[in-house]
Amino acid sequence: MTFVYLLILAALFGWLGLLRYRRRSFLLRAVPKNFDPVRYGLAPSASLDPRKAGPTLLEDDADERDAVIEAAFKGDWKPAAAYAEGAGQDHDERWSRIQLLQQLADRTPQWLDAWLLAQPNNGDALSAHASLLVHQAWAARGSGYANQLSAQNKAAFKQMLPDAYKAAQRASLAAPEHPGPWVVMITAARGLNTEHDEFQKLWTQLVARAPHHYDGHWQALQYWCAKWHGSRELMLRFATAVVDSAPPGSPLAAIYLHALDELVERSNRVNGTELAHVTSWSADARATLLRAARSLDQVAEDDGRVQRLRHKLAFYLCNARHYDAALEQFRRLGPWCGAEPWTTHANIITTFERARATAALRATAKPA
Repeated sequence: MTFVYLLILAALFGWLGLLRYRRRSFLLRAVPKNFDPVRYGLAPSASLDPRKAGPTLLEDDADERDAVIEAAFKGDWKPAAAYAEGAGQDHDERWSRIQLLQQLADRTPQWLDAWLLAQPNNGDALSAHASLLVHQAWAARGSGYANQLSAQNKAAFKQMLPDAYKAAQRASLAAPEHPGPWVVMITAARGLNTEHDEFQKLWTQLVARAPHHYDGHWQALQYWCAKWHGSRELMLRFATAVVDSAPPGSPLAAIYLHALDELVERSNRVNGTELAHVTSWSADARATLLRAARSLDQVAEDDGRVQRLRHKLAFYLCNARHYDAALEQFRRLGPWCGAEPWTTHANIITTFERARATAALRATAKPA
């Protein structure tokens, strides 16, 4: 009887211990007073800087970009045309430049009108115009879920989107090798309530031209998320496939981090919780996150996207209790903490310090 009693007690204490583990927050409640970040290879606390996501990066095309902006405000379209063409077959870079032109046209459209008049079949001009129309449609809609929008905003959105889609179709005919027009089409398709089969046809056309187009994948992720035309399962299936297909040196695996952002946002808005983190992790999800981390570690540090992505990655690695991997990301971040998710909190430095202290103290690696 004594032996059986001891077995029952052992099982009971083991179950209570498991409950305590599951209830324990993935972050420390506060940073211990004796925590010394330098011992763990982290930047000193006094050096933390909430103003930027990372160090200032040298931009090779900064002078050319400034010249394009100056010329556009004077109504001259030729520097913009040369700037877009200068990206060559780097589809992500070309799209980034088209986006700059779209933003310029939103502020002062005269130069784009003149370009289209002078070169009505120029694929870059038509792509910038289509991108402008789809952005204006989304601006008219406003942010928020459908039940949060005014009837006026919904009507404007519904009226403007078909023109954006048609403009993108024209651009695709003028530049059949460019993926940009197809990015606009899948962006518009989401708002036009395009069925899955039809959306897949658009997607096939996009990836045939640019299999690893970052913004194209981000727009597709939005289509497959639960607030639009998919579900949690469809979104995560898509994002996981992206991680597994991301080529070395590409930041494409970060699409999985954006999928996690969607889970957090939906939890906050639908369930009314203020806990801005993923509340449950499967073994597969935790493994996918580690694969995404390994992929992102291959991205060059001078890629302008990687700084902010690394902040998200460090947070979600903590969230998934991958503390050793999170610690390595915090080491690479150095003193910089001016990015989401830390900037969503009132005290940016305290939030960042709390997360990296958690990673350091719960990692298996011993301090120096």
